Amino acid sequence: LGLGCCVLVLLLLLGGSGNPGTTPPPRAPWAEEQGPVPEGGPWGRGRYEAVKKHLGAVGALSKRYWQYLACKVWQEGCEEEEKQQEEREASPIPGWGLPLVGQDYLEILSAWYCSFGKCCETGDCRIINNITGLEADLGEQLHGQHLAKDVVVRAVQGFLQSPRPRKALVLSFHGWSGTGKNFVARMVASHLYRDGLRSDCVRVFVSLLHFPHHNYVDSYKAQLQRQISETLQRCRQALLIFDEAEKLHSNLLDAIKPFMAQHDSKGQADQQRSIFLFLSNLGGNTINEVALDFWRAGRAREEISLELLEQRLRLELQEAAENSYAHSQLLRENLIDFVVPFLPLEYHHVKLCARDAFLARGLPYTEATLDQVAQMMVFVPKEEKLFSAQGCKSVPQRINYFLP
Repeated sequence: LGLGCCVLVLLLLLGGSGNPGTTPPPRAPWAEEQGPVPEGGPWGRGRYEAVKKHLGAVGALSKRYWQYLACKVWQEGCEEEEKQQEEREASPIPGWGLPLVGQDYLEILSAWYCSFGKCCETGDCRIINNITGLEADLGEQLHGQHLAKDVVVRAVQGFLQSPRPRKALVLSFHGWSGTGKNFVARMVASHLYRDGLRSDCVRVFVSLLHFPHHNYVDSYKAQLQRQISETLQRCRQALLIFDEAEKLHSNLLDAIKPFMAQHDSKGQADQQRSIFLFLSNLGGNTINEVALDFWRAGRAREEISLELLEQRLRLELQEAAENSYAHSQLLRENLIDFVVPFLPLEYHHVKLCARDAFLARGLPYTEATLDQVAQMMVFVPKEEKLFSAQGCKSVPQRINYFLP
């Protein structure tokens, strides 16, 4: 299968009725929430037959190629494809099959098609896994968090590159409110999935919103297990985020333990992967004390090591009150892979957040304006006034005071 043919195929798919400049709307024929696609719809049966007709006319794709493509993208003729594959494998005479380069082209074409639709029935859900972009955006937009940047990128990249991970990747974010925990979770979602938090393979649970009453913990437990199971069954790669994790009842956390525990992946070439992110304010005081000690000693905050903070954090979490996040079996059974500390933000970090907020809204700013925004925040401790008590959480709202 030549490159020219692939280009023609892409133009035909993009062009619809012979108009290569038209981009089809982002809609898949199996997207249930959007309802059935009409016969003449851009990605319905009409498009299927039109592309098949064009490919047949070109003659560059044999029936074998077309059958493979139809099975991969539209799930058409998969039974016949599997039957022929079994016959070829059983035959002692080497038969004709897909050349490797042709199969690669068709894999690319299938992936391109799924960029317009969710492809969740095939477990894709528009997965992009853009680790390079994640690292770059964290470097530019996450301020004052050298530890979180390094740990998150290395942990996620290593997990996704592992051929057969034995368990889910579990990261636990800790620090004061406004230091960037939710921001990093959103950024991870947006760089692993084209639809970010809206992806069908991403689930976000907020403890006070989804599980507000401890009297109904048994009901919540059943619902949570069902929702996680459905997500993992639907997606070959799932991201589950638990905000305000310190407020989750221990029974709820214990309920999800089986989904994170080790499993036997022997013989699985492309097994299901899952990433769990827990966001908690627990440990914030310990992190701040270490940062303050370094500042008083005249040492840069970048000298704070993960080993130092992680050790202190685990000790504090293990001493927390009963029925809390720390007393779940997640910590006791070492299911959490990394405890990620988020340091308190200083004055110049708040100014950078203010700059980002102005840029995000396309508004002009000056250094004096950024100083004014930062000065509106409350800083602690009382003597040094070093750390922003709210982090950067209310900065986007503060710039409203400077609008004309």
